[in-house]
Amino acid sequence: MATLLHDAVMNPAEVVKQRMQMYNSPHRSALSCVWTVWRTEGVGAFYRSYTTQLTMNIPFQSIHFITYEFLQEQVNPHRGYNPQSHIISGGLAGALAAAPSTPLDVCKTLLNTQENMALNLANISGRLSGMANAFRMVYQLNGLPGYFKGMQARVIYQMPSTAISWSVYEFFKYFLTKHKLENRTPY
Repeated sequence: MATLLHDAVMNPAEVVKQRMQMYNSPHRSALSCVWTVWRTEGVGAFYRSYTTQLTMNIPFQSIHFITYEFLQEQVNPHRGYNPQSHIISGGLAGALAAAPSTPLDVCKTLLNTQENMALNLANISGRLSGMANAFRMVYQLNGLPGYFKGMQARVIYQMPSTAISWSVYEFFKYFLTKHKLENRTPY
């Protein structure tokens, strides 16, 4: 449920970010990008990749959490507050979840950006929609290796991101639990 809500809010932001990152992007600000996309493509453009995003995030989060918990059992079996174990487990969990979900990320980016060069190479006029169409187009343009373009960058991005997230989560869990225990009144 958290992933459904997260992606419903963040998918439009991802569309704007990716459109502004494109080479020779016509958008000079996030707000102008929002208005241009809204006017020219409609609200649906912000959710064109929503099912692909969900299809990517559900296995990503599953692999991520299972791997983190498994690694914590190995390196921190007493489950005490141990920043080093949280950083290592979090970083490795993010890396292991990022790699197999890269093909979905490639397709999501294609749906979000509607890259003109890619659409022209595939003789597509108009807009590309749907995960199945994105998968076909990536394969048509680049074969199997196309699904893994940017995998190394994705893994390198996710490692510190998930390491920081887990270490901050574990710190606040420890801090709040410790604070709660210290302020408990004896019976």
